[in-house]
Amino acid sequence: MQQREEKQLEASVDSLISLVAHVKNALQNFIYKLENEYERLTWPSVLDNFGLLSGQLNTINKMLKNEKTPSFRSQVIIPLLLSQKPDDDLTVLTEQRVPVFSHEIVPDYLRTKPDPEVEEQEKQLSTEATRIGPDVAQKQIQALNKMCSNLLEKLNNPREDRDAESAASRLNKPSFNPVDTNALVAAVAFGKGLSKCRPPGPMAPGHPGQGPMMSGGPTLQQVTIGGGPGQQGGMGGPVAPQQQGQPGYNFTYAHHHHLSLFHWL
Repeated sequence: MQQREEKQLEASVDSLISLVAHVKNALQNFIYKLENEYERLTWPSVLDNFGLLSGQLNTINKMLKNEKTPSFRSQVIIPLLLSQKPDDDLTVLTEQRVPVFSHEIVPDYLRTKPDPEVEEQEKQLSTEATRIGPDVAQKQIQALNKMCSNLLEKLNNPREDRDAESAASRLNKPSFNPVDTNALVAAVAFGKGLSKCRPPGPMAPGHPGQGPMMSGGPTLQQVTIGGGPGQQGGMGGPVAPQQQGQPGYNFTYAHHHHLSLFHWL
């Protein structure tokens, strides 16, 4: 009876090793395609690879759940020899992943439970899940379902519709800043925000705003526009005195140049 169980266990282990080898080859081929053939890889081909892996994993689960398969959980693996020296047979058997069967490697490869940190995180998640009431859980489920539905709807829409929506959004996007535009108009029309300083240079008597540095160049003239009617001086003529307390503008302009300096008085 014991020999029969041992043979059955060996046959099950050999079958499991063969199925796992198929899964490993499928994963290697898929990873190779993703890294080297991503430009020619199509979505149906990706789905085919996922379908192949899913089918192979289902086959392994069916074999493990079969009545004829012995329970692997009741089997105990005990390391008989631990060594710090490299083992050539182990290296070939593990495809150069485990060259040494030492005290550092055994706890990871022969572990039957998660790491203590992972196990503690699972306990915290389980505790948080029990604290959530049915109503809150139902609201979260509805919000997640709504998000998934919207995502599926966007994915199922034709590409032309998405391109049209993106083009329409680009056309409707403003190409200027209204705040900057209003500030520029207010500065040009009303002098808002401009500095109160006058142009540099010594002031010539009788000609404010004109200095000797401009001699020989285009002539500078000043026209003061008062806040009320009848206070506007002629172009190039004498400047009418400005009454105190009345706002006005000082327009200094240069002939033969399209340049004007506006100073708020």
